[in-house]
Amino acid sequence: MTGVRPVLVLTHVPHEGPGLIAAGIDGPLQIRTVLHDAEPRLPALDSLGGVVVMGGPMDADDERFPGLAAERRLLADAVDAEVPVLGVCLGMQILALALGSRLHLRHGTEVGFAAVDVVAEDLVLGALGDRPTVLHWHSDAVDLPAGATLLASTPATPVQAFRAGSALGLQFHPEVTVSMLDLWLGTPDMTADLEPEDVDAIRAGGGQHLPALVPAAEKAFAAFGELVRARG
Repeated sequence: MTGVRPVLVLTHVPHEGPGLIAAGIDGPLQIRTVLHDAEPRLPALDSLGGVVVMGGPMDADDERFPGLAAERRLLADAVDAEVPVLGVCLGMQILALALGSRLHLRHGTEVGFAAVDVVAEDLVLGALGDRPTVLHWHSDAVDLPAGATLLASTPATPVQAFRAGSALGLQFHPEVTVSMLDLWLGTPDMTADLEPEDVDAIRAGGGQHLPALVPAAEKAFAAFGELVRARG
């Protein structure tokens, strides 16, 4: 992988790592958590092949975590510089705010496996199919950023995915593997608001849907990896 620029992966909690995204990138990663640092030392964009922003339990505009503002600035600059960007769940919301969108707190809870309607073609998202069943784990939502293309939607969350130039935002979690799902379901912070039967339903949903979703997600993230490698 000599000569390939690394991808910066911004995480917010230890259990929400890049999962299948890492395999799709198939190159060097720099994993950082900068929540508590108002002025983090982040790599220069011209040294990066891409930027990935993962999920987390905090609000995307939570002022208790000044590093979120630094993430928003980085993402805005990355889109301006046409650096490949992928935001997942909280990461999508941070991306949307970076592009001038509005955040709607507690808009509607979606937790568990359910379908999303794909409404536009996209090189990366398209690998999942027209109506994939994916893992949701959120209650906040965002408006579609100005100039962005809506890619996927559900009745509860009108903006489930969007494309804005070099950036793709996904409100759901196609990066999750079987082992990641087991980790999440064993993490008290993830399941604190769930009833035992909800946890059982999510575990059963994983057994039903991940066998088809994982290979599709691998293709999607491989397409993102191609965009990263195209930067050299």
